[in-house]
Amino acid sequence: MTHLLDTPFPTMDGQTTTLRELGGSRWLVVNVASACGATPQYAGLQTLHAGNDDLTVVGFPCNQFGGQEPGTHDEICEFTSSKYDVDFPLMAKVDVNGDGQTPLFAQLNANEDADGYSGDIRWNFEKFLIDEEGNVQRYSTRVQPNDMGL
Repeated sequence: MTHLLDTPFPTMDGQTTTLRELGGSRWLVVNVASACGATPQYAGLQTLHAGNDDLTVVGFPCNQFGGQEPGTHDEICEFTSSKYDVDFPLMAKVDVNGDGQTPLFAQLNANEDADGYSGDIRWNFEKFLIDEEGNVQRYSTRVQPNDMGL
């Protein structure tokens, strides 16, 4: 199996990249959506991204939960930029569960959160903090970015 940091995933421009190629020494991977009750977490995610030189927040738009990310890449970027001043990288819209699941999330979903849950992502804004060795801490949607201790 490919190391987590070297697992390729699609970018918005149709290319592929990896967490390692994005740079940094810690990454916070989040499945995001623009029309969700948790969407205001974008503000906290941007604060974490801007306030931690070694942390790169990486957003993966996903429309698998209640159809809450129906927009195109341009629409998603315009929304997040204008409403939350997001400048962290947003990748291509992906499936985080099921048959079309992107391989990065297949690896991430195997990790347990603080409550011992592992498996399919349950909702938008589930978060995975990854260090440069590939160790993962999983956080449920309920955990706000400013409550992560970063």
